[in-house]
Amino acid sequence: MSKLKIILGIIGALILIALLYLFLILVPQTDANMNAVVEHEPYQISPETQAFHNTLTIADLHGDTLLWRRNMEHRHDYGHIDLPRLRDGGVNIQVFSTVTKTPRGLNFDGNSADAPDDLTLLAMAQLWPARTWQSIFERAVFQAERLQKIEANADNKLVIARTKADLDQPDGTIIAILATEGSHPLEGKLENIDRLYDEGYRMMGLQHFFDNALGGSLHGEAKGGLTPFGRDAVRKMQEMNIIIDVAHSSEQVVRDVLDMRVGPLIISHGGVRSDCADSRKRNLPDDILVRVRESGGLLGVGYFHGAICEISPDGIADAIVQALTVMGTDYVALGSDFDGTVKTTLDTSELAAITQALRQRGIEDAIIRKVMGENVERFLRENMPE
Repeated sequence: MSKLKIILGIIGALILIALLYLFLILVPQTDANMNAVVEHEPYQISPETQAFHNTLTIADLHGDTLLWRRNMEHRHDYGHIDLPRLRDGGVNIQVFSTVTKTPRGLNFDGNSADAPDDLTLLAMAQLWPARTWQSIFERAVFQAERLQKIEANADNKLVIARTKADLDQPDGTIIAILATEGSHPLEGKLENIDRLYDEGYRMMGLQHFFDNALGGSLHGEAKGGLTPFGRDAVRKMQEMNIIIDVAHSSEQVVRDVLDMRVGPLIISHGGVRSDCADSRKRNLPDDILVRVRESGGLLGVGYFHGAICEISPDGIADAIVQALTVMGTDYVALGSDFDGTVKTTLDTSELAAITQALRQRGIEDAIIRKVMGENVERFLRENMPE
């Protein structure tokens, strides 16, 4: 064997070792670090509360699990969501949002859409198809395909809801809703709404952490209102019964959409700004929340710093109580932001701790039923396509 072949063999082996380290060690470690659960003793749930929790319809308006290479079919000891843990927590309806761009230096104050996109590196490191490396649209398609593969395995008992009829499933079936985290995957083309609809998307966020072709982000640079393209996109979404999520939209964008009277909006993951000084940069003002309520919409209460004051189950319950005060009992829901690069004090298997904390605050069981999932189920039955 020539020296050149030996050298090439060594280089090839080193590249293989580097790839195995990247894929088997570094990527899972990154996932675990960015989606951490604070170490805690097992939450003490009374037998009566656990029995009550087991009777609830539970729905979560926002989880970013499809972003990560983690196989949802199997139980993991890191991150927040997988199918076994969804079942442990009693989750019936899970919205899976797809993150497709993350400008470097992400923060609540102001992000440039032109900053280097860290998701490109993550897509490469997780061995996503090459078509996703430079196309935001293809990233949304690929994440939908990941969920479609899970749905295709009947043993998983997961159905992607595309119509109202899909909400009627046998007990033990997890109903999944596909959502975009921002509408930049449209890449400025209205026809991409149709293409994403065909992939199963029935909910679309308008913005994420940066301004886009539709308008300003709450965390963007200009924080402006809807653009003409944004208005056209919103009208098309309304015509197709696509649910519009304004969780990251600028105040002016939300006001513009509300003025268009296109139907009920959701804030999939957030909180009440007046409840916590630390949430002013992340949450929309209370007068907008009231208008979202008047539109028939929902506020999903998040479990992370920025959306709420304190991230324990007690803190989540306190945030829900404040949301009930502003929004009323029919318009508050859960919106965890699980696996959205957030630190939490529980994963999806431990949702009974929230039920326990709400009961300890004297919230009526009928209201707890609404917040934990009945409000979302009703909203979907009213607003999903026929």
